[in-house]
Amino acid sequence: MDRYAEDIYTKAPDVDVDTLKNLGPLRGMAGIWQGTRGLDVKPGASDRKEEAYIEHIELQPIDPQVNGPQLYYGLRYHTHVVKPNQTTFHDQVGYWLWEPATQTVIQTFTIPQAEVVMASGKAQADVEEFELVATHDDESFGIRSTPFLEYAFKTLEYRIKVALPTNGTWSYEQDTVLKIHGKPDPFHHTDRNTMNRIAEPTPNPLARR
Repeated sequence: MDRYAEDIYTKAPDVDVDTLKNLGPLRGMAGIWQGTRGLDVKPGASDRKEEAYIEHIELQPIDPQVNGPQLYYGLRYHTHVVKPNQTTFHDQVGYWLWEPATQTVIQTFTIPQAEVVMASGKAQADVEEFELVATHDDESFGIRSTPFLEYAFKTLEYRIKVALPTNGTWSYEQDTVLKIHGKPDPFHHTDRNTMNRIAEPTPNPLARR
């Protein structure tokens, strides 16, 4: 049975335009951050490789997003990761979204290796940690990659756990499960870091009015 109402056009009433007040569990992530103790564990030709990294993330509030009766508050983000020698290691853009009506957190992102991911998880507004998941076969919260990546490094699952302490930091542990060509077992490509706030967020355009 369809869990949505027949009326798919009428917009949600009384939308508060101040996104920062309505981000639920994402409120503590808004702003500009830097993490200097990142650790990446990735596959190599003969064995796994460990690499340290430094990360800069900017998460800025966007105006409320309305899809008929559906309402999202969110953060637009850009992650830039470098090796200790400042060589670019990773680049990623996307959105973190919060749907108050269903208490759902969604992360959407794309990377310049030509892969896109949309992960989701349930969380109450006042939690201090949450977890999001995307799987290759999920029609909604899934993973899409180029033919080469599907052949050589097929992403079976993406999972991220976010911890939101109250001391001006937040941290994550990320597990990307890969089916690597020629390898019998899935490989867990992991990343983790603790982010320290270096600047406050800029209010969304409607709130600035």
